[in-house]
Amino acid sequence: MTEPSENCANPPIAMDDPRWAGIRRTYTPADVLRLRGSLQIEYTIARKGAERLWKLLQTEPYVAALGAMTGNQAIEQVRAGLSAIYASGLQAAADANTAREMYPDQSLYPSDSVPHLVRNINKSLQRADQIHHAEGKSDIHWFAPVVADAAAGFGGKLTTFELMKAMIEAGAAAVHFEDALPTAKKCGPTEDKVLVPTNAFIEKLIAARLAADVMSVPTLLIACTNAEPARLIECDSAPSDREFITQDKTPEGYFGFRGGLDAAIARAIAYAPYADVLWCETSCPDLKQAQKFADAVHKRCAGKLLAYNCSPSLSWVKQLDGPTIRNFHVALSSMGYKLQLVTLAGFHSLNLSMFDLARDYRETGMAAYARLLESEYELAESHGYEALRHQRFVGTGYFDDVSQTISSGVGKLRRERN
Repeated sequence: MTEPSENCANPPIAMDDPRWAGIRRTYTPADVLRLRGSLQIEYTIARKGAERLWKLLQTEPYVAALGAMTGNQAIEQVRAGLSAIYASGLQAAADANTAREMYPDQSLYPSDSVPHLVRNINKSLQRADQIHHAEGKSDIHWFAPVVADAAAGFGGKLTTFELMKAMIEAGAAAVHFEDALPTAKKCGPTEDKVLVPTNAFIEKLIAARLAADVMSVPTLLIACTNAEPARLIECDSAPSDREFITQDKTPEGYFGFRGGLDAAIARAIAYAPYADVLWCETSCPDLKQAQKFADAVHKRCAGKLLAYNCSPSLSWVKQLDGPTIRNFHVALSSMGYKLQLVTLAGFHSLNLSMFDLARDYRETGMAAYARLLESEYELAESHGYEALRHQRFVGTGYFDDVSQTISSGVGKLRRERN
């Protein structure tokens, strides 16, 4: 006898839920059920993370996240009070990819690298939660939502579909895709990125949404446009792109493109029905530019959530004064930029801290390491920093508890037999 299908207990996403207001799906619930398979698998971390992130974006002035490239960095971010984490493609390319190579962010690294990083982050947060729970502590919500970088999707609509699934399996709460060619891209707002046609990118967004619906997870989908700094586009197939296309062509066959804020706004508005959050890559931190983008988008798409890349590679102190930098988060929040990311924070903090220690160690010997330990003691005393007790931090006490629990059970069996 054939077992009854289990997916009837997990119907497709309720499309009349307020969560999906303004979101367009080009497929039906029947399509989702057909593609789901007979056994519905649960993705608890991804689901809980997506629900939590959505709630934070609706209730908090803004959600600020730093890029993490190790699980330990993610633990420190949560312990310090941050409510979300960013998993960057460049950071994965640089030192956290599955090829175990050091790459630039040019889609050279394997496509499973960011899912692997997301899984590592979530596993580390899970261990921190287990340690604290076993000690009777419940003051920290360790499962911070992870926002993951899917870059340009590593190909077309089918690779996008599969990559989105891999992100959800790893526990990502939100995933962002960008509208550049995966084989001709670099991290950040560079002019040599080659845009894909608007309609081709929308197809990728549909693919990513379908993947989330098939897996029955309300993953936040973020659409990132590179149109502001871009000067090239793959082809002129999308009518909406043609007002920005010049007749110049490169030897590779790419068309010239009049990038700028107007082009970015046009693309963002086109992507809005298919994404939960819109992101415009910019070449510098510019509140006037951010305001213009937000106003134009919200004129057509009222209340649409926006994301901003507060990238550490941008020149902040040369362009902005101290008060403007201190109030940057608040200013962006008032415009509707509810998700604010420092995408490369993990890369820069990891490299700078080790360089600084090594330089000091070379010059002053053990005094340098002693100063590092004193800083740890001070932070442990004043702010609850926990990595000072490194054995406890990584779970020695937790696994002692596991071992004792097993041994006590074995001892009980022996006593019963005697």
